[in-house]
Formats: sequence, structure tokens, C-alpha cells
Amino acid sequence: MFDIFKTAFGALHTMRELGGPVVIWIFTACVLMWAITIERYWYFHKQLPIDSADLLKQWYARQNKYSWSSQQIRAAMISQLNSAMSSKLQVLRVLVPLSPLLGLLGTVSGMLGVFDAMAARGSADARSMASGVSEAMVCTLSGLAVSITGLYPVYYFRRRVSRETELLADKFSY
Repeated sequence: MFDIFKTAFGALHTMRELGGPVVIWIFTACVLMWAITIERYWYFHKQLPIDSADLLKQWYARQNKYSWSSQQIRAAMISQLNSAMSSKLQVLRVLVPLSPLLGLLGTVSGMLGVFDAMAARGSADARSMASGVSEAMVCTLSGLAVSITGLYPVYYFRRRVSRETELLADKFSY
């Protein structure tokens, strides 16, 4: 078990050496993005059925379901569940495009390192340029990889919220 963590932290350390400090920010965005994804998956499969059953029980316990105030209560219940389903999705939707932007930041800082090395040596020596170009490419690759892996969860959860809201509205019958 500890070998897995040792290997993971070794790979992160290597990426940090190759890509510079921006890789840590990209990795942090990745961990946060997948923590939210796992939490939302858990919510939809474990907590949402409990929450919706509780609100449906409250709705069916009502005597009058046709008055204006009852309709407002119904709308509030559906909105409450929609809000719970949508929570944290905005953060997820921000992290996906943020990752390539962080990669771009690392790319620019790596290229600035290349230009500094060229200015210091007075020529375009391949050895002086290699570390800066490597840093730039590792940051670009990391940012894009994190962003691409986050595209599907964002799409999935947006569709799931929409579908579950429609299904819940149907269950809250008059």
C-alpha cells in the first residue's frame, strides 16, 4: 500500500522537476476536480434517493395539492432538490477550463526560461534551451490531460441534474 503512495509522490516530484511549480497547481486542480466528481457520484447514488423520498413523503402527506400555496411548496421542493444536485458543479465547471490555462501559464514561464538562457549565453544553444522547452511542454501536457479527463464528468452531471429534475417534477403529482 505504501509503495503506491511512494510511487505516486515520486511521479509527482518528477513532474514538478520537469514542469516547474505550475504543475503543482495543475495537480491540485486535478485532485479537487476528481474529489468533487466522486462526491457527486456518491450523492446521486446514495443521498439523492433518500432526500427525494423524504420530500415526496412530505408532499403526499399534504391534504390540499391544488391550491396556489401548495403549488409554490411543490416548486420549492423541486428547486431544493435541484439545488442540492447542482451544488459543487460550478466549481467543477471552472476547474475544467482552468487546467489548460494553468498549463499555458507554465508554458509561458518555461519559454521565458528559454529566452533568459539564450540571453545569458548569447546564442541559441540547444542545451540551454532544452530545460525551458521541457518545462513548457510538461505544463501544457498536464493542463490538457487534466482538462480532458474532466470534460465527461461535467457533461454527465449536467445532464443528470436535468433528467433527475424532470423525473422528480413528474413524481410530485397533483
